[in-house]
Order: sequence, then structure tokens, then C-alpha cells
Amino acid sequence: MLQSKTRTDDAIADDVAVESDVMVPMRDGFRLATDIYRPASGGKPLSGRFPVILERTPYGKAEISRSERTAADPRPRARADIAAAFVRHGYVVVYQDVRGRYGSEGSFVKYLSDGADGYDTLSWLVAQPWCDGKVGTMGLSYAAHTQSALACLDPPGLAAMFLDSGGFSNAYQGGIRQGGAFELKQATWAFNNALLSPELAATPAKLRAMRTVDLRSWFARMPWSPGHSPLALAPDYEAYLFEQWRSGTFDDFWKQVGIYAEGSYEAYADVPMVHMSSWYDPYPRTATDNYLGLRQRKQGPVRLILGPWTHGDRSVTYAGDVDFGPDAALDGQLASDFDTLRRRWFDRWLRGIDNGVDREPAVRLFVMGGGSGRRNREGRLDHGGCWHQAADWPLPGTQFVNYYLRADGTLDTMTPTEVNAARRFDYDPRRPVPTIGGAISSGEPLMVGGAFDQVESERFFGCTPPYRQLAERPDVLVFQTPPLDQDVEVAGPIVVRLWISSNCPDTDFTAKLIDVHPPNADYPHGFAMNLTDGILRVRYRDSWERPALMTAGDTYRVEIAVFPTANRFVRGHRIRLDISSSNFPRFDLNPNTGEPEGAWRETRVATNTVFVDRDRPSHVVLPVVALSSATGRDA
Repeated sequence: MLQSKTRTDDAIADDVAVESDVMVPMRDGFRLATDIYRPASGGKPLSGRFPVILERTPYGKAEISRSERTAADPRPRARADIAAAFVRHGYVVVYQDVRGRYGSEGSFVKYLSDGADGYDTLSWLVAQPWCDGKVGTMGLSYAAHTQSALACLDPPGLAAMFLDSGGFSNAYQGGIRQGGAFELKQATWAFNNALLSPELAATPAKLRAMRTVDLRSWFARMPWSPGHSPLALAPDYEAYLFEQWRSGTFDDFWKQVGIYAEGSYEAYADVPMVHMSSWYDPYPRTATDNYLGLRQRKQGPVRLILGPWTHGDRSVTYAGDVDFGPDAALDGQLASDFDTLRRRWFDRWLRGIDNGVDREPAVRLFVMGGGSGRRNREGRLDHGGCWHQAADWPLPGTQFVNYYLRADGTLDTMTPTEVNAARRFDYDPRRPVPTIGGAISSGEPLMVGGAFDQVESERFFGCTPPYRQLAERPDVLVFQTPPLDQDVEVAGPIVVRLWISSNCPDTDFTAKLIDVHPPNADYPHGFAMNLTDGILRVRYRDSWERPALMTAGDTYRVEIAVFPTANRFVRGHRIRLDISSSNFPRFDLNPNTGEPEGAWRETRVATNTVFVDRDRPSHVVLPVVALSSATGRDA
């Protein structure tokens, strides 16, 4: 029997009726807590059928959402307020707690139950007398993952989707792992959200104890083990974390619905969908991979939006210490605000309103760069940028240009002629290169996403005095062009191909693309702005399924997939590529010993070599496009 209570919230007024905590049954008998917002008059639900908009979240269906804000009003809004706005435009809105979170029954296992639970929820929705048979889905981050998970099973009633910063194309290559390394934001997320779990709420003594855990000190003394980790008091969360961490090879674990949309592209629901992400978000590769994989297979339409923001911060103009100008926010550019952008999409595909959405460009993206390079009133670097539109991704007219690494530290497009040229460095897992910004979310209090000058400071975990530039570290190889004599626009996926060797059986190689601003009065030493980066665990150089250790001294060709970006390197700037073997705490440490991942006990210092000669021409492939002439500005 479904348990619920109907109420009219004074803050919503009497034109919205709310049924709270409806317990919707799943196929295995567990029930998920669901709030239903319906059009009403005088507090009583209207008769008739309406299209439904669904969001499934682990963050509390009745909680305030930090990302639901606008440029005009930066205060985060409650989901009830978002629901009321949609209801007043003719929708029923449904919010649901995912399994094992807040009011829902069952055990929480991150990501892996959301396909079947989402399917069952849609089956229930389309059977309700107030549903007209059409369901749209929306949500940020985890609530985008839940959308893609259910779409993999092509559930009844699904008619449109708006995936914001999530929807794993392949969590092994972005979101949980990347290039074989493990993303430690999964550990910070697990810790922070375990504090809000029903299990700890039911045991106040454990909750009080866990609140005293010093996460920073735990990150300073890796490795961890089950029962000896900051999550020891939350065993369900600890268990799934270690399962992700220790599942190093791309096996059946990674091919499950919920974390591997690529494996279900043929079966994936053929409905109008938007894939949205941003350059300093963990999911631009997810968004672009899903766009490509589904556009080729579906009638669609399939749309792609890429902004300059950090995770979910679509209504601000900055990321970290860098501002991208007054046009950088979604608000006033793609639509008056995010509410309007989503509603126009659903109006077209759920209500059949001819509002022109189907005639808008397939791809809209923000190209960073072109600003003054000075400090603005808020104390951030003015990097600038503008919106563009295109017919596809990668952008028509893109030329993939090799920039070769040189022994003297330069970077250029001329094929090397040197013989036996190489650069070497020592990587010590006990003294890793600290993470300074990047495509990061959920990393607090250890790391933060965004664009920053690549200089150590007390703000970033793992940095120590005298707080030098990362370029000055002996374990960072720097390759950069001379100051550019003309603008170079880069937009698309990036690949770094290296010829390497090591004296250890395993190690990592990292690559980071940087826009180097020249010195000025505000930045006397210039500003080395991180754009994007990537990593490869070398045991996976030939196969994700069959890792192979190295033989000391042998040479190997490896490839690092770097997340996509879009940036104009303006005249006088330098294009820079940093090569190293660590980016901590964004990625877990490689001990260089070849021991099982997440379960190592010893470390070795690796002497790693990058070859840069005629026969081993290490290079980065940049997608260079004359974007401003090939496409129009999206006003």
C-alpha cells in the first residue's frame, strides 16, 4: 500500500498540491520515497493528465539544491520552488530519493541500482491517472547519472532528457577512474555523504565519532585498507569505495548499467536529449562521448552544451581564480536563465509547443580566452571568452596538429631531427605533485576545481613552503612554445603520445595543457592557467582488460587521453604542456611497484624518461580550428 500525505505548502501557494513521501514499489519489494507536485486550484489537485518531469537524487528530494540558482538571484533554491515553477507551466513534477538515501528503503550502492529503479519508477508514473504518458527527466551530476542509467533500459514513457554534468559514458574513463588511475573525489564524496546516511543517523554515537575524523590527515597517510580508512564507521560506503578502487582492470564490473552507457547505446532510449557539461567539470568527456555515440544512432535530436564553469556553476562567470567575462554565464546567453532553458526543451518535446528549440544548433560551446589578462575588481584574472555554435563535434574545420616535445623544453610543430634526445625526472610517491585546480567536483576539503595559476600555496593540499611554481619542481617536465605571433584557437579532444621508459615495473604519466599569460603589472611573473589534463597508468598502455608490467629500460609508446577543452591562445601567450607522474589528491598514487591497486604496501622512486627525438617523437595533438570564422557567435 502506498503511504503518502497530501499538503499545500504556504510557500508554494494553493495552485500546487504536494503528495509527500509516496513510497513507490520497486521490483524487489523495496520502496523509494517520492514527492509529487501537481497543478491545483484552491489546494486541490486538478483533474486531467499532464506530462511529468522526474528527478532522482541522492541529495534529498526535499532539500535545497546548491546549483538551482540564477545570475539574478544567486541564492540556492529548494527543489519545491523549482517544482512549483514547472507545475505552473502545466507539468507534474516528481522528486525521488534513490535507494538507501534519505527516505528510501534498501541499501545504497553508488550508481548500480539506478537503471532498474529508474525503469520501475517510470513504469509506475505512466500508470498514474494524472500522467499523460510522457515523462521528461532532469538533474545535475548524480541526478544526470540516474537519467542515463534508466535510459539504457529504454523505459516506458520516457520522452525527453536534460542531462546536466553527468550520465557516465564510461565511468572507467571519467568519473570514477581515468586512464587506469582512481579519482579520489570518490573517497571525499563517500565520506561527506556517509555523514548524511540513514545508517549513521540511526546510530548517533557513530555519527559523532565520524564527525571528528580528520580527512586531511588520512589523505596524508595512504594507503588505506577496509576497516582502516576514514569510512570505517560507514561500512556500506567503505565497501563500495574499495570495490571501485581495487577494480583496476576494465572487467564486467565496469560494464554495468549505470556506469557504462557506451555498452547500451543501441538499446538507449531514442528521445530528444541535451548533454551539458563544462571545461572544469568532471564530465566533458562523458557529455561529448554520449553526444557522439547517440547522435550517430538515434533520430534525436541530440544536443551538446559546453560552458567554462565548474560543476553545476552555470550562472557565474568564473572558475577558480579566473574570470571569463560577462557573457560566460548561461544566463542571458543560451536563455534568460537555466529554468527557461530547460522548460523550453520540455515544452517542445513533452507539450508539443513549436518554440524553435528543434531548429537551434546542435552544439553550443564557450571558447575561453581573449581577455585583458589583468586582475578584475573581484581579484580574478580576466581571461575572457565568448559563446559559439556549430553543427557538430568535433567542430567542422578542425585540424589535428602535432606539437612536438623538444629536449630544450620547447614545443613546436616541426618534426624532431635530433637523435637519442630525452628528458628524465624522478617520481617519488611520497612527494607527489599537488593538485591545483582542474576538472574536479565533490573534492572538499582536499581539492577544488577550476582554473588557477600553477603555483603552490597554502590553499592547496600537499603544498609546502617555499610554495614554488610547479614548473620549478624537478619532477615536472615543461614544454612550451615561444610567445605566439598570432592567435591559436583550440577546441576539441586532446591526445598526448609519449615514448617513455622507467626503471620500475609500473608508474603513471600525467599531462596538463596550460595557457601561459605573459607578465604584466598585476601578475609580474605571468599566470600559468591550467586548461585540462589527463593521466595514464602505464600497466594499461596496451589494454584496459589485460594490464602488463614494464621491463626496466625498455621503451614503450603510450597515449594519454586528455579531457576536451576550448581556448583561444592569444598573441603573446605560450602554449605549455607539463609532463609528470602524479596529480594528487585528484588521482590515487602509483607506488611504482606493480602491486595491486588500492592495496599496495611499498613504494619505490621511479626514474622516468620521455624520449623526444626523430625516432621517438613525443607530441601532443591539438584540435586547432579557426572557430570565429567557421561558426557564428551564439547570442
